[in-house]
Amino acid sequence: MRDDLRTKEYFDARATREMAQHLKDAPRSMKETLALACRILAMTGQEAGLAGQISARSERPDAYWTLRFGLGFDEATPDDFIEVDQDLNTLTGEGMANPATRFHLWVYRARQDVHSIVHTHSPWASALAAARQPLVIAQMDMTPLHDDCAFLADWPGVPIADQEGVLISEALGAKRAIILAHHGYLTAGHTIEEATYLSVYLERAARLQLRAQAAYGALTPVDDALAREAHDYLLKPSIVNGAFNYWCRQTKALPSAAR
Repeated sequence: MRDDLRTKEYFDARATREMAQHLKDAPRSMKETLALACRILAMTGQEAGLAGQISARSERPDAYWTLRFGLGFDEATPDDFIEVDQDLNTLTGEGMANPATRFHLWVYRARQDVHSIVHTHSPWASALAAARQPLVIAQMDMTPLHDDCAFLADWPGVPIADQEGVLISEALGAKRAIILAHHGYLTAGHTIEEATYLSVYLERAARLQLRAQAAYGALTPVDDALAREAHDYLLKPSIVNGAFNYWCRQTKALPSAAR
């Protein structure tokens, strides 16, 4: 490399400092953030009737907050979130949890770093799941999932019992996402914003993979070292939160957001 060219580390450090200065977090309650996450998932085409789920870990042990059953992502408001215990008994709020959120508890138990989970049957990720294909990181926008997207090859059935939670949490391991063959996907984030960000990019990655395969056949993965570098850069909290805030502004254009 030429001696007069500054290193990527220099520019990374500078960008990180400037993003921390200029990309400020918006003040929101946990339930407001969950509602906005639902709107973002709806806006990006990830609703699937009542099959989609989102949750956030509660401060109470073995409990989490989730959208009450019977509502779609596009109509969620902060008042529509309920707190439930490990047997899905409602602790705070009114209504019932989606019975299929039971497996969320197993992920929270296994991963103390996880504070929010998104699960949907979105069109492109579900197509990948139907084809029983793991994700191939072949383009920059896919790299937030590099070495961070597991694959469960066998469908355990509708995840309303305990065994499905064991299988899914074990298959997820230490990763932040998983493709569930014959089913859909799950993302597990350190924050609600991160789980949502990963969901948007996983659906986009699945679309890229299937379109590229249809046109060109087998894909060439991105170089491992470069993909790891991009993964870490694109998952910086300032970038994750900046993208989430942008998507929040977009949802205000949706007619249903006025509810």
